[in-house]
Amino acid sequence: MKKMLIIALVSTLAATTIYASEIIKGSGASFPYSVYQKWIKAYNKDTGTKVDYIKKGSSKGIKDAKARSVDFAGTDKPLSPKALKAAGLYQFPAVVGAITMGYNLPEVKDLKLSRKAIVAIAAGKVKFWDDKVIAQANPNIKLPHKALTFVHRADGSGTTYNFTYFLSKVSKGWRKAYGAKKALSWPGDQHIGGKTNSGVAALLKQTTYSVGYIDYADAKNNDIKMASIENRAGNYIVPTLKSFQIAAAKAKLDPKKDFYSIIADPKGADSYPMVAATFILVPSEKPEANKDVTKFFRWCYTDGQEIAKSLGFVPLPSSLTKKVEAYWDTKGIK
Repeated sequence: MKKMLIIALVSTLAATTIYASEIIKGSGASFPYSVYQKWIKAYNKDTGTKVDYIKKGSSKGIKDAKARSVDFAGTDKPLSPKALKAAGLYQFPAVVGAITMGYNLPEVKDLKLSRKAIVAIAAGKVKFWDDKVIAQANPNIKLPHKALTFVHRADGSGTTYNFTYFLSKVSKGWRKAYGAKKALSWPGDQHIGGKTNSGVAALLKQTTYSVGYIDYADAKNNDIKMASIENRAGNYIVPTLKSFQIAAAKAKLDPKKDFYSIIADPKGADSYPMVAATFILVPSEKPEANKDVTKFFRWCYTDGQEIAKSLGFVPLPSSLTKKVEAYWDTKGIK
C-alpha cells in the first residue's frame, strides 16, 4: 500500500513538473517581434508562465499555424474569414504598429518622401538621390548625385504586404502591375533584400545611400533615420507615437469578420499613412490551449500598454479589446 502511494506521489510530482515546464509556443511576423519579446519577459516575471516566440515572417507563421506546430502564430497579413474557416483557425488583433522609410544618407536630416517618390523608389525608377521626384519635396536639402539602393524584405512578410498594399492604394499603376503581396520580384536593378525586419535594419546601416521600408521599432532601436511621409491629405507626417495613434483611431476591426481589415493609408490631416495592425492565429480545435494564449494577450492589452508605447506601438483601445474578449468568449477560448 505504501509502495503504491509513493508511486502515485512520484507520478503526480512528475506530471506537475512537466506541466510547470510547458511553454506557450509562437512564431511568425517579425514586425511586432520587439514588443512581443518585452511582453513575454514581463509576463513571465509577473506570472511565471513561459512564452516563446520565434520571428520567421508572416508567411512561415501562417504555415506553422496551419501545420499546428505552434500554439499561436503572428501575421501582419490578416486572413479572410473564408481562409480562416478552411484552415480551422481563429484570428484577433494584437497591437498596431507603423512602417517607416528608413534611410542612410550622410549629412542629410529631415528627409521628406512624397507618395509619388515612394512608389517610384519601390518600382526601381529612381537611380540617383537627386532625382526630381525626391528633390521636389526637399527644396532646402542638397541631395547628392549618388546611386540609390532600395532595401526590401527577402522573405515572405506581412510588412511587405502592408507596404505594397499602401503602394497599391497610392498608385493605380503599382496596383495593376504588382498589387499587394507578402513577397515579390522587385523591379529595377538597384535593390537588395534582407530576411526579417532585423535583416533590413542591418542592410540599411551598412549600405550608404540606401532607403527601405522597415517597422518603426527596428528603425528606432538601430538609430536609423526615418523620413517624413506624405499622407492622403498632402501633409508630411513625422513617424511618432502620436501620429500612429491618430491613424490607428481610424481603424475598423469587426469581430463578425474575424477582425479582417487592412488599415493602411487612413484619412485625417495628421494621420501617419503607413500603419498596420498585426494579428494572432490560433487553432479552433484546441480551446484549452488557446485559453493560455488569450490569457497572455489579455495581460498584454492591460499590463503591457506602457511597454508597447515605449517601443512606438499603439496599444488597442479598450473599446476594441472588449470586442476581442467577446470574440474569445463566443469561440470558447476565453
